[in-house]
Amino acid sequence: MGSRRKGREAALQILFQIDVSEHSAEQALRNYWATLAATREGEAFTDALVRGWWDAREDVDEIIRNVSQHWRIERMTRVDRNILRLATYELKALPEIPRRVTLNEAVELAKRFGAEGSAGFVNGVLDRIATDLGKE
Repeated sequence: MGSRRKGREAALQILFQIDVSEHSAEQALRNYWATLAATREGEAFTDALVRGWWDAREDVDEIIRNVSQHWRIERMTRVDRNILRLATYELKALPEIPRRVTLNEAVELAKRFGAEGSAGFVNGVLDRIATDLGKE
């Protein structure tokens, strides 16, 4: 497994922790690396994703709200919501990562950590977000 994939998995776990505990990004990063991380592979990418999302979290959630008309973000499962947050931030702020890579990685996270319908839901919402952001 590549270091970016491991970084995304770690970032998802950290965003989930923030969602549940309402810790700051810095607190959650410290907690994760001190107690939960089995390896430090992907640490720099993880930290960049989490800190970047934290700084842009209001904008990221607004982007998600604008495309998920039938689902309020607060009613989404925590896993789906945080996969969407992570991938939306990546689509918005990391132009060097191709759209298909971001979407494929998010779908894989949804398959691994989400419920039965998570992969399709995440793919549909992110496809629309990527199009709206003009990410080809």
